[in-house]
Amino acid sequence: MRKIAFKPIAGEKSRILILGTMPSEESLRKQERYGHKSNQFWKIIFTLFDKPLPDNYAEKNALLEQNNIAIWDVLESCEGTGSLDSNIKNEKPNDFKKFYKKCPQIKHVFFTARKAEEFYRKYVGFDPDRIFITLPSPSPANARMTLAEKIEKWQILVDTVKLYREE
Repeated sequence: MRKIAFKPIAGEKSRILILGTMPSEESLRKQERYGHKSNQFWKIIFTLFDKPLPDNYAEKNALLEQNNIAIWDVLESCEGTGSLDSNIKNEKPNDFKKFYKKCPQIKHVFFTARKAEEFYRKYVGFDPDRIFITLPSPSPANARMTLAEKIEKWQILVDTVKLYREE
């Protein structure tokens, strides 16, 4: 069965893009990015911004938008059993040329997984106009790092948000 990713959430003021590989099966079922209860993405984001974690998905996305952060996935669609990036096959990338034309102000791209970075490098390629950073995966499959260690590594995201606020 072919899996289809979500459309991007990006505003006119988005300066930062967070890219996953492909939503998990649970995320697709719930129609919520990082929707698996064991995925630590939202916990990391809300901890970094010193906010209580809401249950409401719209409130979660609002925090990203308030901080000029866009969110999307490298892949538009793929096949594969389960939610592990290693099971992805017959993948098709999203149209980043069109996306960056619509959102040229995005200058920092953060990957939430090494596999997302690999697919981006393969299908899109890095350009000198943007800074690319790969963060530790918030996925439950990345159990070798504690939540505190992940939060520490993700701090660069908040530092980047602050950088753009000062401009």
